[in-house]
This record gives sequence, C-alpha cells and structure tokens, in this order.
Amino acid sequence: MRLADLGWDDLYAEQFAPWTAKAHVQPGRDAIEFNHNYRLYVDDGEIEAVAAGRLKHRAESRSELPAVGDWVAVRTRPDEDRGSIQGLLPRRSRFSRKVAGHVTDEQVVAANVDVAFLVMALDHDFNVRRLERYVLVAHESGASPVILLTKPDMTADLPARVREVEAMAGDLPVHVLSPKRNEGLEPLREYLAAGRTGALLGSSGVGKSTIINRLVGENVQKTREVRESDSRGRHTTTHRELVPVPGGGLIIDTPGMREIQLWDVGEAVKETFEEIEALASECHFTDCRHRDEPRCAVKAAVADGGIPAARLESYLKLQGELAHLATQLDERARIEDKRQAKVMGKALRARLKEKGRK
Repeated sequence: MRLADLGWDDLYAEQFAPWTAKAHVQPGRDAIEFNHNYRLYVDDGEIEAVAAGRLKHRAESRSELPAVGDWVAVRTRPDEDRGSIQGLLPRRSRFSRKVAGHVTDEQVVAANVDVAFLVMALDHDFNVRRLERYVLVAHESGASPVILLTKPDMTADLPARVREVEAMAGDLPVHVLSPKRNEGLEPLREYLAAGRTGALLGSSGVGKSTIINRLVGENVQKTREVRESDSRGRHTTTHRELVPVPGGGLIIDTPGMREIQLWDVGEAVKETFEEIEALASECHFTDCRHRDEPRCAVKAAVADGGIPAARLESYLKLQGELAHLATQLDERARIEDKRQAKVMGKALRARLKEKGRK
C-alpha cells in the first residue's frame, strides 16, 4: 500500500514537514499496538517499532503515546527492519474512554477515524442505553457515527427494535445486517472510500470480527461463538488493529467493550441529547437540574410522553458521571501540582546548598 491508500494527504504532509530534514525519518501509520510494541504501515511496506525514550519521557499520560490509527514520524536504520517512533502528528479525531479501574486517565481506543461503526446485536446484547453512550463518545471523537444492528434473526419483532434505536439515534444512519450470513454489508463499503478509515466499536460477540472478514474477503480476524444464555462473547479480538479493505479504505477492529466509561464528552451531550438540551432553555430556573425543581420543562415533557422517562434517567446519570469525573480530574491536577512543587523545592534547596559550599 502507498501512503495515499492509508489516508495520507497534503495536510498530513504539511504537518510532517519539520521531520523531513531529519535523516532516515519517514511517516508511518500505527496498524497494531500491543504492550507498547507497534506495527506500522509505511510507504509500500510494514515495520515493527517502539516509542523512542524521549517520546515516552515527554508524554504526561498514555493518551500522548501512539494509538492505532495514529500517524507518526518513525526513524529507521538502513540495515534494520525495526524503527523508533519519534513523534505523533496531530490527531483529526480520537475515540477515547476512561481507562478501566480507579485510575483517572484517558485511553485512546482509535485515532484519525472518519466513521465510527457502533455495533449492537439484536439478541441479549440489545441495550439502547449502552448504545446511547457509544453515540455520545462517537460524537465527541470527531468521527461520524453509524449504527449497525446485527443478528436480526435473534429478535421476535425486528421493526420494533429498529424503531426503538431510531428514536434514540435521531438523524444517525441505522443499518441492519447479518455478518454471519454475509447479508446487508454493502452499505458499509460506501462509507469506506479510498483513504477513509472506519472503526468497529461494540460488545464482544456482536460480529465485529466477522464484519471485517466479510469486507476483506478472508478470515483475517479470529471469531468464536457466543454463549446462548446471555449472548456474551469471549474477547476473541485482544488488541486493536487497522486492516486494509480491498477496493478502498481501512477499518479498525477493537476488543469488545460491554462497559464504556466516559471521558470529556461535555460538548457531545448537546448532540446526543439534543431534545433535552433544547427544552432546558424553557425551564423556569436557568440552572435547572431537571430533578426536583418546579416548572421544569424537561420533566413536563416526560410527564406528557414527549420524552421517554428512561431517556431522562440516562441523561441525569450521565451528568452525575461527568461531575464525578471533573472532581477526579481536579484532584489529579492538585496532586500533580503538589508533586511539581515538591520537586522544584528539592531542586532549589540543592542549588542553594551547592552555592553555600562555594
């Protein structure tokens, strides 16, 4: 593949310009990241690479290190097929979530994605509220969200399920497909023109790897059956990978995420919950939280049936999560400021002590 097939264009070339004067440095795109080891697509080839020590030292969080889909500047030696990643080009989009556990940090799931395919199966995996969270994060990423509903044979009332999703999705495209039967995949190819990148996001067992295998035309990704009792998959995909699609475009497979912890999605709330945000301006109190306040236009809409009660409940839960995240980030910043002050104080004392000896 040539760089243009990978999505390289004049803007990326302009951003890479400062690196062109450096010997043996070329652009590459991160295809696989696994335990800080990378496989990069470069012009007409692939190489293995690691992040340079200086890059890792400068990174204040893991989000500043390469993620699948990133464009990077990689230094190679003529006699080696491995490289050292010197820097990242600015990201045009980033699909992020909070890392699992108690650590307050950002994990970039995929970078420089044009279209985010949000995949949900119509079996026990079906959960509109979880899909709603995926839509929220996709809006914030900068990519265009597209909803894919798989396993249509596993629901007794397909039209009702689709209507339920469309009511939440608003103007977002919604497609029903059966990857296992190789049915309904043609619309996906229209989103993946030459140089464009898609990412598949959803729980384990919804058919993401099968979708890629169908698009590529061979079994490049492993697949497994899911448990019939709860439709849970077994995380066949264990790492993110950027896969070229014959005929144009690339697609990123990701491990299943049954739970997605939010990260910095404040602005995307307006797009995802636009009907609630629009009504909020009609509330009596400008700072109305839509809970116990009187003359709340949003609660009135719920009472009249204009907004589903579950939709408002999801919105309020989201606001609580974002407030908690903001508190965690403030505490993290306070601890970091304290650490920096301690380091600077120690350095100052050492300098004064050295001057005193002189």
